[in-house]
Amino acid sequence: MSETNVKKLAEKIIAGYRLKRGDDLSFFLTAPLSELQEGAGRIQEHFCGNHVDFCTIINGRSGRCGENCKYCAQAACHKTGIDEYPFLDKEEIIENAKANQEAGANRFAIVTSGRALVGKDFDKAIDTYKTMKKTLSIDLCASHGILDRESFRRLRAAGVTSYHHNIETSRRFFPEICTSHTYDDRIRTIKIAQEEGFCVCSGGIIGMGETWEDRLDMAISLAELGIESIPINSLMAIPGTGMEGREPLPTEDILRTIAIFRYINPTANIRLAAGRKLLPENGATALKSGASASITGNMLTTSGTTIKEDMEMIERLGLTNRDEDCRAATGTCGAR
Repeated sequence: MSETNVKKLAEKIIAGYRLKRGDDLSFFLTAPLSELQEGAGRIQEHFCGNHVDFCTIINGRSGRCGENCKYCAQAACHKTGIDEYPFLDKEEIIENAKANQEAGANRFAIVTSGRALVGKDFDKAIDTYKTMKKTLSIDLCASHGILDRESFRRLRAAGVTSYHHNIETSRRFFPEICTSHTYDDRIRTIKIAQEEGFCVCSGGIIGMGETWEDRLDMAISLAELGIESIPINSLMAIPGTGMEGREPLPTEDILRTIAIFRYINPTANIRLAAGRKLLPENGATALKSGASASITGNMLTTSGTTIKEDMEMIERLGLTNRDEDCRAATGTCGAR
């Protein structure tokens, strides 16, 4: 397919066509970025309307992680100087969730370091989720690593509806960034979560040394898994990690990646995550050309954007994050 046909491809996707593994996707790398963004914007408008989904996170347990993910500031094998603490008090988490709800966020996630949240810490999380479910209206998301089926069932019973678990990159490149667990461990966890009724949020990080083919493979893998919410993180190399000194990706590469992911995952929420500040107008351009969601507020170990700033931005863009205003034509655009 020639690069001049990306607009026609967008119309085919709107009509029901889906790209799949084995297709020649090389045209994505040579098509003019402006045309690619225009097509991605059309797909986004059709499936997501003018709705933007905002999620917020709290670092519920920090540092001391036994895994060796090269990008992660919380891995015990890295010396990054981050704050390390056990599972936060229930009252602190709920206070944070309430403030995010009042600021207008759509969902709230507790994220914890470590291979898996287990034992007394997991019990504390369950108790916290149960109280939030009773006292707040914000949707609840969890990110607690590689859990077993029984743990997922307890989360569901506590009121959690979404589970975040990134695949991070392609199957080929994954061993280059982590060897303490496998790509298949992550896929297995995602499938169990889906089987237990969770909307799964799963994406990855770009700019870790992977190829464009790795990024395309990640996008296809997420489509094959039927992922409804796909966060795209642009690496912000943290001193002391295995990625220290790596230069940020060019803005054009990030925007091209976002547009490509929209073509390959047309009904998903493509979510801006770490590295938003590398984008024009802090991501405003991307929110009109492929991205239909964003993490907002403080990130885990990198600086974020306040909810107030994001709410003002989407108002300027003529977008909304109110569920009652969502006019998604298919009803499938992202986590609900």
